[in-house]
Amino acid sequence: MNDEPLSEWAERHDAKIGRLRAIPLVSGNRPKGSHLHPDAPRVIQRWNGHAWEFHEFAANLTEAQRILHPPPEQSSAAPAHLPQPLSAGRGRHRRPRPGE
Repeated sequence: MNDEPLSEWAERHDAKIGRLRAIPLVSGNRPKGSHLHPDAPRVIQRWNGHAWEFHEFAANLTEAQRILHPPPEQSSAAPAHLPQPLSAGRGRHRRPRPGE
């Protein structure tokens, strides 16, 4: 049996600490999908390495998504993403040119 070293396991385990999740507050005995009740309030929970604990409260799905996935910070020093023009050639996804 190939057991991984304890240091690798601890590194992988510690990487999950601080992870957030949103739980909709709806009646029922089991978790529901987030898309089913978009207007329901949510509890944002944080993983502390051993259990999920309360972190924040969100009024609906949109607010919960803003908390879970904040927009990346924009810096003026970073160049804007420029689209790459298509290079010459015939990839299998390109239409054939007329006359070919």
